[in-house]
This record gives sequence, structure tokens and C-alpha cells, in this order.
Amino acid sequence: MVAAAVVAGLFASGVLWPTRGVAGSYAVRGVDVSAYQGTIDWEVLGTEDIDFAIIKSTEGSGSQDSRFEANWAGARDTDLVVGAYHFMSFESAGETQAQNVIDTVPAEEGTLPVTVDLEYYGDFFDNPPSRATVRDILDPLLAALEEHYGVPPIIYATQKSYDRYLQDHYPDNPIWIRSIASEPTLPDGRDWTMWQYSSRDRLPGYDGDEEFIDMNVFAGSLDDLRAATQ
Repeated sequence: MVAAAVVAGLFASGVLWPTRGVAGSYAVRGVDVSAYQGTIDWEVLGTEDIDFAIIKSTEGSGSQDSRFEANWAGARDTDLVVGAYHFMSFESAGETQAQNVIDTVPAEEGTLPVTVDLEYYGDFFDNPPSRATVRDILDPLLAALEEHYGVPPIIYATQKSYDRYLQDHYPDNPIWIRSIASEPTLPDGRDWTMWQYSSRDRLPGYDGDEEFIDMNVFAGSLDDLRAATQ
């Protein structure tokens, strides 16, 4: 019992993490951040063993991340490949959510396609919206972002949200999948583009209430990543 408690504590603290070994076989790594990481010193964070950073920009139809502008400017001053992500709401129209993104995220050459983050939150963990409801929001959101930025958005998903809403659909949109227990395999056999493998890493360069930072890998070379920018 004591040994089990020690192991559980090591996992909770991020000292042990089941996917780090497998993720280490991928050459291109990156972080995703939001206001929870507080003020980020991009000169420090950008010199860590990472190649890209994806920054929260917006949520729903009316919310903007309070640190987005500072994070975008700071990250763009580094050698990192930079992108933005939008947390999709199940409670407002895709068209107005797209406008929130367009009003917030610059269409700058050399940046990654905008990511739409599709995952459960709040009461929706226990009461997931129907496929039809989600697609009525997601489809116009993706279409408007692609029209504005000129490239298909990336879609971030947990394994549960992928299985329910994305499986066998959206073939033109790169998939960024969360899987913190094992290397992901998508049920429809398609390849993922990015993999969020850890939510319990620590890196120097930020001072927020959230002590951990999410880590990701890209399924390709750094040249491939740069070629995926708009």
C-alpha cells in the first residue's frame, strides 16, 4: 500500500509519466499555454528543448484569453513555430465563435493553422451533446476559419470527443489528439498530426497559478512543421 501511494504521488507530481518514453522518440516537441501559466518569459521558455508553442486565444463567442496578445508577441519573437487555439463552446453558434477568433488572432505568415479545441467541460462530461448539435456548431466554425486564414484548421480532441464527433469525418483537418496514458491510435485508422502526451511537465519561464505545462509532439520533422504553416 505504501509503495502504491508513493507511485501515485510521483504520477500526480509529474515525476513519473507513462508516455514520456514513447514521446521521446519524436524529434519535434512543443507546448501549449494559456493565462493559467501566468506571465511567460519567452526568451527563457523558447530556449528549452521545444520547437513550437500553441497559445490559447479565445473561448466561445465572447471570451479572449487575457494573456493572448502578450504571449503571441513574445512567442513570435523567438525561433518557435507559433499557433493559436480556440476552446469551442457547445453553447453558442459556430459563426459567432469564428468571428471571435478572427477578431483576435492575426493572420500572419509563418504561423500554424488555428486549432479548434473540441472537448467536454462542466456538465457536458456527464451529458455530452449529440453529434448533430456539435456538428451544427463545428462545421460553420471550421468553414469560416478556413475561409479567413486560407488553410483547414487543426482540430484538438480528447480520445472520447474524437470517437464521438470526429471519427470518419473531417479528413482535411489535421488532428491533435490528447492521450496521456499511451501512444494514441485513432479508431478510424487515420494518422494524427500532433499528440499531447503530458499535462504534468515543468519548464522554466512562467509564473502562473498552474505549475505544470502541457507537452506535445509533432509527427514529422521540423521542416514538415514549418511547411504546415500558413
